[in-house]
Amino acid sequence: MPSDTVRREASHAGSWYTGSGGKLSTELDYWLSKVPTTSTTGSLSSHDLPISKCRAIIGPHAGYSYSGPTAAYAYKCVDAEPIKRVFILGPSHHVYLDGCALSQCTVYETPLGDLQLDLEVIEELRATGKFSEMTLQQDEDEHSIEMHIPYLFKIMESKTEPYTVIPILVGSINATKEALYGKLLAPYLSDPTSLFIISSDFCHWGRRFSYTNKGPAEDKASGMPIYEGIESLDREGMGIIERVDPTAFTEYLKRTKNTICGRHPIAVLLNSIVALKEANATKTAEIKFTHYAQSSKVTSDKDSSVSYASAYVYLDL
Repeated sequence: MPSDTVRREASHAGSWYTGSGGKLSTELDYWLSKVPTTSTTGSLSSHDLPISKCRAIIGPHAGYSYSGPTAAYAYKCVDAEPIKRVFILGPSHHVYLDGCALSQCTVYETPLGDLQLDLEVIEELRATGKFSEMTLQQDEDEHSIEMHIPYLFKIMESKTEPYTVIPILVGSINATKEALYGKLLAPYLSDPTSLFIISSDFCHWGRRFSYTNKGPAEDKASGMPIYEGIESLDREGMGIIERVDPTAFTEYLKRTKNTICGRHPIAVLLNSIVALKEANATKTAEIKFTHYAQSSKVTSDKDSSVSYASAYVYLDL
C-alpha cells in the first residue's frame, strides 16, 4: 500500500455531474429535500427517515440529471452519526474481473471536498488474498463508485467525527464467488459503525443494450406498453431482492437476462445478509425499495431506457 498520498481525481465531474462544488451542493440538497420522510408524507419506508439501523443502501449510478433524484431516496435513509467507515461496491464497466478489486489510492476527490480511504481495512481485505488491485487509470475510468461519492460527502457533512471509505470494484463473478465475498464482508456489515453502498442501475433496455425483453408486454393481447413491461421485469427482481434470496435472484437473472448492471454487488450484499442470519447475528433483516424511475418511457422498439431504483437495508443487530 502506498504510504504517500495517491489521489483519485473526480474524473466524471463536469460531464456526468457538475464540477461546481456550490452548484452540486445545491442540487443534492434539493433532491434530498424532495424525499418524503414519513408514511404520512408519502414515504414507502417502514421507518421514519433517517433510519437508525440502516446498514446498507442500493442506489443508481447514472448521470445525475437522470438518476440524481432517485439516488436521494437511498441516501435520505442513512443516519450519518454512527458511521465510521463506508464500503462502496460498484460493478466494473471497463475492465474484466473474475473477482473483486481494491483501490490503490489514499484519497478520493469530489467537487465538495476529499474523502479519505480506510487504508487499514483495505490492507485487511488485501491480506485475504481474494482481492486484486485497480490501477489508477482503471479507478478513474470507472463511474459506478464515483457517482456515489458526492452524495456520501453531502449526507456526512454534518458529522463531527471522521469517517473513511473502502471502494470495492466487483467483477463478473459467479454465484459461488458471490457467496464467498458475501461471507468475507459479513463481519464488516455486522458492525453498527459500517455503511454499505451498493451501486446499481436496473434494466438497460433497447437495441443499443442488446436487450429487448418486453416482459408481460411481449403478449400483444395484454395491451401493456413496453415501459410497463420493463417495470414489471424490474419489480420482479426487486421483490426477490427484498426477500433476501440470492439463489432466487440468480435464477431470475438467468431466466429473464435482465440487464441489472450491479447484479453482482447486489448478490454479494444478499449473501452477506444470509451469512449474518445463519450466524444468528441479526434478528431482523429488511430490504425495501422506496423509489423506482426510468430515464424515458419506451413505447416502440426504436426507443431505449435505463431504470433506476433505491432501497435501504435495515438490520437489527
